[in-house]
Amino acid sequence: FVALLYLVELIDQLSRHSLDANGIRPLEADGLWGIVFSPVLHESWQHLAANTVPLLVLGFLMTLAGLSRFVWATAIVWILGGFGTWLIGNVGSSCGPTDHIGASGLIFGWLAFLLVFGIFVRRMRDIIIGVIVMFAYGGVLLGAMPVLGRCGGVSWQGHLCGAIAGVVAAYMLSAPERKARASRNGGTTVSRPKT
Repeated sequence: FVALLYLVELIDQLSRHSLDANGIRPLEADGLWGIVFSPVLHESWQHLAANTVPLLVLGFLMTLAGLSRFVWATAIVWILGGFGTWLIGNVGSSCGPTDHIGASGLIFGWLAFLLVFGIFVRRMRDIIIGVIVMFAYGGVLLGAMPVLGRCGGVSWQGHLCGAIAGVVAAYMLSAPERKARASRNGGTTVSRPKT
């Protein structure tokens, strides 16, 4: 996936950034296509380089929850996070309509997924991964905080929507473990002391 991002950026550079116009343009009908393209587009080599290590590290950690869950979580974050960005992407912008590009929404989605998935499944391995991710990348979550009245720069809207989508994905994809736990707990009787 990361190699694909570098190939797309090379094509974008050779075409004088013509691909960058295919990002998420909030509340515009043709801006919906940006949901599909935005995560593979980057403003510059520096933008892509800044996303590369988190993509590799968090992407690897995501596969530890299972390849199927990785694929589904990625799809949920990609689509739901992108749609959220399409809905609120202009909030707080002082420069009019915006165009959101970059894989950071996906990064924030994977980060949030890893932080809460262990809590939902109550599996020690996943909880430990979440704690390690929190210590290594927890400060990055500040990038999901709203910054109002600023023109250009970092898409806090994409970060926030990606993170929310990551929590939704973790909840949805932890359903088998939650259901199994509920059925195990449903068969036990809680004894209460007599008074």
